[in-house]
Amino acid sequence: MNEVLGDRYEICFATSGEQALEVARVVQPDLVLLDVVMPGMQGFEVCQILKADPLLADVPVIFTTGLGDTEDEIRGLSLGAIDYVTKPIQPVILQNRVRNHVELKQLRDHLAKMAVTDALTGLYNRRNLDGLLANAVVKLADTRDWLSVIMLDIDFFKQFNDAYGHQSGDRCISMVAAALNRAVKNTSGFSARYGGEEFTCVLPGADSATAMEVAHEIRNHIGQLQIPHERSMVSPFVTISIGIATARSHPDMTPENWTRIADAALYKAKAAGRDQIRAEQFEAA
Repeated sequence: MNEVLGDRYEICFATSGEQALEVARVVQPDLVLLDVVMPGMQGFEVCQILKADPLLADVPVIFTTGLGDTEDEIRGLSLGAIDYVTKPIQPVILQNRVRNHVELKQLRDHLAKMAVTDALTGLYNRRNLDGLLANAVVKLADTRDWLSVIMLDIDFFKQFNDAYGHQSGDRCISMVAAALNRAVKNTSGFSARYGGEEFTCVLPGADSATAMEVAHEIRNHIGQLQIPHERSMVSPFVTISIGIATARSHPDMTPENWTRIADAALYKAKAAGRDQIRAEQFEAA
């Protein structure tokens, strides 16, 4: 197998069904070549377990076998295998089938990523943000743990676009998004493009002090970029305004509790002159 495919792909080997499952969970493969007959757990059972695992269910499985029984082939395909190759294996046929299925898997992965990320910045999009925030609220409610939401807005962005053009505006948004990612990468949180020049960070487990530290780090990263902004009324460079909402999650609370209060805090930061941070801590009603 290594001679046939090793020059094109990184291959991990397993000598039993149990080991195959362990390897698959660790490496998250793009494709699994699975023999029907193996020591211990048989290939059909391995395939069934793979397809029941949410992290591995979309990984294509190709059965390789010396069995020529049509019923075995039907069984393998009914369990979720995408192809069936009988032995003796013809190298060119196997290479082409593997290539086709790997390319299809990569295309599906790309389309799935596009569905949840913003095309310009690579951050999560608004639709995915709503779902992830809702999950965080529910998960943290069990332990009444802290949850902070940061909303931020590029100051005087319309004037930036008017002065430098929309292509420069897109570059500015991308640079701010990258700075945002750098600021949250060492936390358990994530960032998203909320819309236009507005962004959101969700910080599970972060109290007010921790959220404020992250907010200052975001400002520092963006300040270091020194993106010129001749139309800004607060700085010769691009700045941001930030609003923070922090509370202990509770079963009676919804994501809108955080986004509404973070948005109100952001409004206060803008009203105070922009290039500001405002934070609100609240409790369940």
